[in-house]
Amino acid sequence: MKKSLLLACVLFSLASPLLAVGVKGDAVAGKQKAAACAACHGVDGNKTLDNTYPKLAGQYADYLVKALKEYKSGKRSNAIMAAQAQALTETDMANLAVYFHSLKSEIGTLKK
Repeated sequence: MKKSLLLACVLFSLASPLLAVGVKGDAVAGKQKAAACAACHGVDGNKTLDNTYPKLAGQYADYLVKALKEYKSGKRSNAIMAAQAQALTETDMANLAVYFHSLKSEIGTLKK
């Protein structure tokens, strides 16, 4: 049992950098584009303004692209994000997603 658990942990740690494989983007370009995101999501994608905005660091790239597309199309409703997403191309979305996926997520406690 312990060997199985150890093997699973090793395989997961090797696979985790590959979780963004479905999204092809440029993290360097994404970092440049992410300057506008920092106001609400923090410079490193972890420090959010008053805990009302989600942390983006370490998030799955395909999820981030999906969310941005849904804000742009109106499927998701948030005035701030809809306005931000309108200016993004699909390449911008992929670059942002790969960049935020590459960042280390910090675990924290939500304040009530």
